[in-house]
Amino acid sequence: MAAEKLLIVDDEKDIADVVTCLLNREGYHRINYAATGEDAIRIARSDTPDLIFLDLMLPGMSGLDVCRTLKNQPETAAIPIIMLTAKSDESDIVVGLELGADDYITKPFSSKLLLARMRAVLRRCNDMTHDYQDDTSQQRVVAGPLVMDLISRCVELDNATLNLTFGEFEMLKLLASHPNRVFTRNQLVCETRGDDYPVTDRAIDVQILGLRRKLKTHAGMIETIRGIGYRFTLD
Repeated sequence: MAAEKLLIVDDEKDIADVVTCLLNREGYHRINYAATGEDAIRIARSDTPDLIFLDLMLPGMSGLDVCRTLKNQPETAAIPIIMLTAKSDESDIVVGLELGADDYITKPFSSKLLLARMRAVLRRCNDMTHDYQDDTSQQRVVAGPLVMDLISRCVELDNATLNLTFGEFEMLKLLASHPNRVFTRNQLVCETRGDDYPVTDRAIDVQILGLRRKLKTHAGMIETIRGIGYRFTLD
């Protein structure tokens, strides 16, 4: 039996039951269920799951608001979230990425896809946790006036704190950790989110644009390499 604790958040009980049955067949039996965003946050705080399946279209508090709340609280920020939703617009994918969702699956979905994505997210998060525990030299990224604490996820620029989304933090961390290295858009997605993450080139451009706005006078540190991608530079 799998040891992971999973939380399914969906106001449509029949869909939650289908996902639960699928997971049960694969040996996952530690499964909680929430029909509202408020209940999801309460369960996530009291019985920290290893992964959350989160619907966007919830009564009252939306799935995006749930994701934003969980990712902004230290005790729940590290919980991986896979969004399950009927929405498939690129704008929704961009918002989910910005707020820190680890993957995004549209309904209807195949059982094989859901399981593959879940296992990939769990594996990636486990690898990340192991890396942080084993390599204390990688607890901070310092690049000129930029200081990033990878444990507290605090970012300072010219001694002023930056309020970054989960996605912006991951993108800036990767770029600033490899100054002058050019990353393609696909590499940025794979390095920060893993293979097969459902994001278009346009979504990455929108995220970089938001990050540059927050860097203000230092926006030029993220340089566009036309036709290729982006790089971090202090020049």
